[in-house]
Amino acid sequence: MSYQSRIESLKFRHSRIDKQISSEGGRPRPDERVLMCLKLQKLRLKEEIERLSA
Repeated sequence: MSYQSRIESLKFRHSRIDKQISSEGGRPRPDERVLMCLKLQKLRLKEEIERLSA
């Protein structure tokens, strides 16, 4: 897998997690543990994208 395709894959996963965060946050009583876990995953993906892009 090339760097560019890896980055695109990570960006896609990042976007999916962002949608999950929005969905969970929009619930009347969002599960804070789920939100924290999703945000941590999103941050890790962002960091990997930045590392590969450098």
